[in-house]
Amino acid sequence: MRQRSFLLFWCARTLSNAAFMMQGVAVGWQIYELTDNPLDLGLVGLVQFFPVVAFSVAIGQAADRFDRRVIAACSQIGKGIAALALALGTAGGWLGRDSMLAILFLSATARAFEMPSMHALVPALVPAPLLPRAIAASASAQQTAVICGPSLGGLLYGLGPTVVYATCTAVFVAASLLIAQVRIGPRVKERMPLGMETLFAGFSYIRSRPVLLGAISLDLFAVLLGGVTALLPIYARDILHAGPWALGLLRSAPAVGALSASIALTRHAISGSAGRIMFAAVGTFGAASLLFALSTSIAMSFLALVIYGAADAISVVIRQSLVQMRTPYEMLGRVMAVNSMFTGSSGSLGEFRAGTVAAWLGAVPSALIGGVGAIAVMLVWMAAFPELRRVDRLIPESPQSRTTSTEQLA
Repeated sequence: MRQRSFLLFWCARTLSNAAFMMQGVAVGWQIYELTDNPLDLGLVGLVQFFPVVAFSVAIGQAADRFDRRVIAACSQIGKGIAALALALGTAGGWLGRDSMLAILFLSATARAFEMPSMHALVPALVPAPLLPRAIAASASAQQTAVICGPSLGGLLYGLGPTVVYATCTAVFVAASLLIAQVRIGPRVKERMPLGMETLFAGFSYIRSRPVLLGAISLDLFAVLLGGVTALLPIYARDILHAGPWALGLLRSAPAVGALSASIALTRHAISGSAGRIMFAAVGTFGAASLLFALSTSIAMSFLALVIYGAADAISVVIRQSLVQMRTPYEMLGRVMAVNSMFTGSSGSLGEFRAGTVAAWLGAVPSALIGGVGAIAVMLVWMAAFPELRRVDRLIPESPQSRTTSTEQLA
């Protein structure tokens, strides 16, 4: 936090994510009031998920060919314009389901360009030895927003959705101004001519690096199988026999655990056995899903979800550190775009998996299958990716090794 540019970045990311969470609460409540159709809530998630996958190649190219600060700042303005449209449409009475979904698609497209650019900025903001701690601190910004954003959005919604959207507009603009103040050292960029190899270099680079491929795919399948977020309303009402307050408590629990773990890793970076710690975190994630599945008390459920969130945060910090420290800066945007595509799809597909199995077998079997599946993935990946298991310290690869690989792929 003594690095001024990183502090500006951290504040911008916290504000941006908090505003996004505030907007999500208002949109969900408003569109359900407009249509009274649960399917429309699923469409809200779908239109925000689609740009991450559809534009991943273009996003990576943009992050590597242009100033990442400009992309991040413009993305904040884009989200601010979308929030302003929601505010004006609500105040003017012309906002309907289709117009809301169209505006959310534009907002999600801006966010899809923002996230890889923001992640790829971090290595340029702090010295290399501080990078794992900086990544943990960046993760804490996300979790702070997850805890505070929805609560603040719910409180402001009492004054009307227009107030929420107007506030989000102001916050997005403030985040853009903060990003504009970030300073990084000059870097010489050689722009490769566009071609199929250049466009898909991020995929090729990850595929050629067993450590990166193992870390990203481990996170994808563990969250796909072990995610329980979609089951929380069922547990709160039908298993724990509590009201909406319990749902809010359960939804905040993973973020509480993740924030606690992120703060700890910000102050005390992982100094050894990083690969084994990552596998242990994924196993703990699966075990916490099992504990949640079998819980019949709010206190035990809350504790299980805190552990669930903390384990996931540890895995995320190690994975992000490996990706950012083992990828050349000039192609980090393309690699982070691929990483964002996989991590973005794992949560959405995981919720779909949990909901589908719950509709077929029930919520408890769905959570149990997910927990067992996450542990099974951890065991299979330990055997399939021994290089990942043997990773010790989170340090950059040798420049010679990275340069050779980059020349072959770019």
